[in-house]
Amino acid sequence: MKYTVDVVINKPVDEVLKDFDDPDNLTEWLEGLESFEHLEGIKGEVGAKAKFVFDMGKRRVEMIETITAKELPHKFDGTYEADGVFNRVWNRFETDGNDQTRWTQTCEFEFTNLMMKIMGFFMPFAFKKQTRTQMEAFKKFSEGQG
Repeated sequence: MKYTVDVVINKPVDEVLKDFDDPDNLTEWLEGLESFEHLEGIKGEVGAKAKFVFDMGKRRVEMIETITAKELPHKFDGTYEADGVFNRVWNRFETDGNDQTRWTQTCEFEFTNLMMKIMGFFMPFAFKKQTRTQMEAFKKFSEGQG
């Protein structure tokens, strides 16, 4: 399953990326994020791995991020692995008018267990909705920063 979502953030791209590229900001916009831990590689650079732990109501989700491309201010890509899911994410940032940034995120999911395959087949809209919710939360956070 593959889809693209975009939002326009009312801030210049350099300021948006300052907010986006700071791991201390993650809990401000990633709902349910309990912790973020650097595991290996140079922190924040291509090849680095980190573990995210989310509280998603009745379940706890651990996810491993691997940064696969980082060419700021335009591009930040990664893979995210969790139980039953392998997700590739391509982030693009571009100037969109006066002091605005268009953030486009393309996500591609591969489901590796039966439960997630069923969920992906019957509820693909839930994944796109979650992506949009996170992007809108980041937009609100970033626009609220000085």
